[in-house]
Amino acid sequence: MEDYNKIIESLGVRYISAKNINILQPLTIENYYDVENVFIFVHKGEVKFGKDKEVVKENEILFVPGGKMVSLTYGSGNPINLSNDDFLNNKEKFLHNNEDFSPRPEVDNVTLINFEAKVFETVNFFASLDIPAFSIKNNHVLISLIKQIIQETYISSPGQNRVIKLETEHLVIELIRHVLDKGLFVEQLATNVTYFKDPRLIDIFSYIKDNLGSDLSNKSLAGVANVSEDYVGQYFKMLTGINPQDYIEYQRMEAAVALLRTTKKSIRDIGKEVGYNDTAYFCRRFKMMFGIPAGKMRRRETLINV
Repeated sequence: MEDYNKIIESLGVRYISAKNINILQPLTIENYYDVENVFIFVHKGEVKFGKDKEVVKENEILFVPGGKMVSLTYGSGNPINLSNDDFLNNKEKFLHNNEDFSPRPEVDNVTLINFEAKVFETVNFFASLDIPAFSIKNNHVLISLIKQIIQETYISSPGQNRVIKLETEHLVIELIRHVLDKGLFVEQLATNVTYFKDPRLIDIFSYIKDNLGSDLSNKSLAGVANVSEDYVGQYFKMLTGINPQDYIEYQRMEAAVALLRTTKKSIRDIGKEVGYNDTAYFCRRFKMMFGIPAGKMRRRETLINV
């Protein structure tokens, strides 16, 4: 348990957004993907996810880890099937952002909360676990926290940002407690406990984060970890389950998403800033990873911007 406490203490949690969403027309997004983690709390209707279309019912929660592609169905009834790209082009036909805290009783509706959780401000914790989306049932603490966060989001009171920050941190801790209490993803958690204790790996993570626009070849990483160039890839994959260049590309693309959402820099300049001198190649890799062109990601503030 001490190891899990160390991981929790190392987590940097950042609230991104919270919204009440009315579902105007049931739809299935075949390849939903986002770099941010998301809680989907079902007020009315249902949400289905994954290949088996597992159902999340009213007063239940779906958690989708950042970086995990999944089929996602909003609403009960016969859904329209869309790609993530088609959904973003037509989202206002299917979903509507509720303008107040109280969900509308006459339509299916959900609450969405997006957040980041990074170990040592570098590694996306839930993405690093490589766990699938999963449902959470009968967890009244998580439900209460979700309701508190969304209610605080829709009011304007002194200390609002501080309250939301503290409640989001509590939300993440309760999520980890839920995973531990239910004995979920035991192997993945054990792996993380192992590699988060390795200082050389943490040094590599930090170096990658600080040098996304520079040379991040295995040779440069080997110098950071003080191991041979031939061994560094094996060493990294042994501890994390992925090879370093795949991890680097994910970090570069995640940084690109942040720049697209928060700056007016050109796509060409953003590509160069995160390590891609060839803009066309950057755009191809971006669409391959996220399922939408970089320009459309710029027009999307979060998972759903309606």
